[in-house]
Amino acid sequence: MRAAARRLAPWIRRTPLLHLPADALGTPCDVTLKLELLQASGSFKPRGAFNRMLSNPLPAAGVIAASGGNHGAAVAYAARALGVPAEIYVPEITGPAKLARIRAYGATLVQTGASYDEARQASEARAAETGALLVHAYDQEEVLAGQGTLGLELEEQAPALTHILLATGGGGLIGGVAAWYGERAEIVSVEPEACPTLYTALREGRPVPVPVGGLAADSLGARQVGALMFGVARRQIGSALLVPDAAIRAAQQALWERCRLVAEPGGATALAALLCGAFRPPEGARVGVVVCGANTDPGSVA
Repeated sequence: MRAAARRLAPWIRRTPLLHLPADALGTPCDVTLKLELLQASGSFKPRGAFNRMLSNPLPAAGVIAASGGNHGAAVAYAARALGVPAEIYVPEITGPAKLARIRAYGATLVQTGASYDEARQASEARAAETGALLVHAYDQEEVLAGQGTLGLELEEQAPALTHILLATGGGGLIGGVAAWYGERAEIVSVEPEACPTLYTALREGRPVPVPVGGLAADSLGARQVGALMFGVARRQIGSALLVPDAAIRAAQQALWERCRLVAEPGGATALAALLCGAFRPPEGARVGVVVCGANTDPGSVA
């Protein structure tokens, strides 16, 4: 991950922190927000996308990816920066704001299938056809290491944190961050009740497919967590929590009304656990929350 951080430094932003007292958002303790929603392309995803692409020869056919939206935007952004073509497959549930962002970066956009998993299968078939470099949304070592650089950066910025809350979809971000921190902080997974992917995998003892839906399905709607992150999760993730869609919407509104931050549902999911009481910090805890994405219609949170 240190090597990934050096590799990525010219291409990504070092995103800031916002330190808030408990009464600022109505949280049970002071909280440090990692504003990764200010990352290039509007989410944490360029970390993994750039690291995968900078770690491998880039074929003439370019790169290909499947995504609910944020990863696709990140791959399209990275491909444009590196001067190679990109083809992005997204499901029918991907929202207009994310579709517009992918198109704006010059990628070829293919909308197919009812879910991320169906779009992924189509992208993998296309990559086998064309020879393009496949950039997986979460289950590749280079992607996991790239996302883990967020943890490295956060620890440098706020070394005293004891608990870090992250939203989980396929698990690339939380797997990378947990691998970075090891035992130095407790890593807490937060998922929507309608997308209980890691929660179910930990209960069953292995990654298993689950139905997905709800408010944050376009960013957290992987049907099954990645095999690479699951090995990390079993050892190093302290707890896996579920929150209802109503709590996610309330967290979006709190970020807007109190901080003037526009977060998409997936980006506000980790904070929702703190606001609704799903996560109860122990006495003396120093809590960090990653606000990981902003790709939504601003009018949807006002």
